[in-house]
Amino acid sequence: MGFTGGCYCGAVRYEAGGDALFKGQCHCRECQYISGGGPNFLMGLPEADFSYTQGEHKGFTRSDLESPVTRDFCPDCGTHLLSRVPGMPGVMFIKVGTLDDPSLFESSQMVIFTVDQQSFHQLPEGVPTFERGPG
Repeated sequence: MGFTGGCYCGAVRYEAGGDALFKGQCHCRECQYISGGGPNFLMGLPEADFSYTQGEHKGFTRSDLESPVTRDFCPDCGTHLLSRVPGMPGVMFIKVGTLDDPSLFESSQMVIFTVDQQSFHQLPEGVPTFERGPG
C-alpha cells in the first residue's frame, strides 16, 4: 500500500510505499506537546520507502535528552510530519493527520507510553498498552 501526505499549508509533500510496520498511538509527554495535549496517532514505516516530494522540511532534535527523537516539520506552517527514534534505525513514524487519506490508519494496534497518559486521554478497548514501548 502507498501513502501520500503533507503539511497543512501544502508547502511540504511526501510519499511512502509499502505496508505499515505498525499503527499506534503514543501518549508520551513529547507527543502531547506536539499534538496540543492529546496522544499522537502514528504509523511506523520503513524509512527506505519514504521520500519528500515537494518543499523543504526542518528537523528538530532536543539537545538536553539522552536519546532524543528527531521530529520533521514544515518550517512555514509548523505541521509535525514525522519522527525518527534513535533506538529504531530504519523506521520512521508518519503522523496520521498528515496523510491525504487519514482513514488508511483504520485503528491502533498498540498504545505506548501510557506512563505519561493524562486523565482525559481515551484508550481503545482490546488494544495492547505499554507503559513505555513494547519489548
